[in-house]
Amino acid sequence: MLTIKVLGPGCANCIKVTQLAQQAVATLGAEAQVEKVTEVAEIKKYKILATPGLVINEKVVCAGRVPTAAEVTTWVANALV
Repeated sequence: MLTIKVLGPGCANCIKVTQLAQQAVATLGAEAQVEKVTEVAEIKKYKILATPGLVINEKVVCAGRVPTAAEVTTWVANALV
């Protein structure tokens, strides 16, 4: 099972990234836990310079922008391999 974390304060961009992650998981029929990380101390552990951040299986795949749906689907698919 994948662990997907969306790092950010809960802004509109963070919500969009969360939706993209959930959509990618549903499209691929994968088992994943999508969790929102809003605590600043927890976000700092991933050493990103800007939010939103997307972490799949503890690997930062994107930070500081909203990725496309295709990018998120590709990252989730690659993590399943």
